[in-house]
Amino acid sequence: MERSQIWFGTLTLTLALLCLSVEADDVVVLTAENFATEVGQSRGALVEFYAPWCGHCKKLAPEYEKLGSSFKKAKSVLIAKVDCDEHKDLCSQNGVTGYPTIKWFPKYSLEPKKYEGPRTAEALAEFVNTEGGTNVRLASIPSSVVVLTAENFDEVVLDESKDVLVEFYAPWCGHCKNLAPTYEKVASAFKSEEDVVIANVDADKYKDLAEKYGVSGFPTLKFFPKGNKAGEDYDGGRDLDDFVTFFNEKCGTSRDGKGQLTSQAGIVASLDALVKEFVSAASDEQKAVLSRIEEEVGNLKGSSSRYGKIYLKAAKSCIEKGADYAKNEKERLQRILDKSISSLKADEFTIKKNILSTFM
Repeated sequence: MERSQIWFGTLTLTLALLCLSVEADDVVVLTAENFATEVGQSRGALVEFYAPWCGHCKKLAPEYEKLGSSFKKAKSVLIAKVDCDEHKDLCSQNGVTGYPTIKWFPKYSLEPKKYEGPRTAEALAEFVNTEGGTNVRLASIPSSVVVLTAENFDEVVLDESKDVLVEFYAPWCGHCKNLAPTYEKVASAFKSEEDVVIANVDADKYKDLAEKYGVSGFPTLKFFPKGNKAGEDYDGGRDLDDFVTFFNEKCGTSRDGKGQLTSQAGIVASLDALVKEFVSAASDEQKAVLSRIEEEVGNLKGSSSRYGKIYLKAAKSCIEKGADYAKNEKERLQRILDKSISSLKADEFTIKKNILSTFM
């Protein structure tokens, strides 16, 4: 492997090789249909030709995404990519024989110049600025992964109120570099969960911590749940879905890989059963079931207690406003969710919508 292909440092940026739209990340997705309308026009274009299975492409992805984020407001430059597995003819037409291949297309030209420099965001930005006549600085993309040191390790990891996953890594470790983009996506997906922490620690720098927790290889993942601050090995898969499933099972969360709440968020099994009785009961019998719901809500603790209050309010509203209340209120909340609102509000309305669904 050439020196220019070596990946320096531990990366904790979002991997987005298979995005479906321009909004999914800041790198424009080119296809056979839109290539000619985007490239060779009034702005220069840097295009990455990649394959989803390509290891070097996966390593490049976070750096290329950082480049795209930095240049997204530069009107004279386009940062784009083409999936050569999906668009073989397009890649062949552009002389692509290996992955990733990066080419610069000047304004009003389909005669590209191949990029041969280092595959870092810094080097790519310098190249684009030179070729495109721009002066763009790299954007700083915040990470959702908590960085641990000898000073803050115990404070974060041994907090009895938190479920904490810790990656012990080494900056030179290839497997650590491959895991980094996925690990960042996991952290981003669960960043709204106050009781869940995704963290990492440079075990090469903090050898005493690695030795204390029996770390002998990299990356080593250890889970420190609320009930076991001695730590336990994470032996699950290392794809995004594997991590998401793990946290949802271990921490009682209900998130998907994009960080959105699932249809099970806010659902309390004991109340769900009572709601079934409630909706099937005659109108003169519903108040008796309502009393049982109120009693059960009083026995709940933690987040279940908070969800229980939503169940109780919904049941009372169904009695006061009629059988169509749940349907109408759910539709109203969905209209709000379809707009651009904060993630905190989206979570709140999604939970209410899920609970209202049980009354339908």
